[in-house]
Amino acid sequence: MLVIRLLRIGRKNQPSYKIVVTDSRRAPRGGRFVAQVGSWNPLSKQRILKKEEIKKWISKGAKPSDTVYNMLLQEKVIEGKKIDVHKKSKKEVDKTA
Repeated sequence: MLVIRLLRIGRKNQPSYKIVVTDSRRAPRGGRFVAQVGSWNPLSKQRILKKEEIKKWISKGAKPSDTVYNMLLQEKVIEGKKIDVHKKSKKEVDKTA
């Protein structure tokens, strides 16, 4: 199964990410990914997305990770509801139950 996920690049304390399409069973190390469909620099808040290619890969069955899914929602590439990425603590779960 294909997945659209983040691949961390950059030096220590200077993160930068490539948005890549890869097989879900393998980590995209060393350039082993199917396609690069964008990049994200969290320090400068710069996002570069190849919207047409992302839509093409999603139509072929690629599933975006939760973080990438929320990023695509913000850029209005896809539509839907935001996914909670961070897990709730046990204290918060006990209060709601």
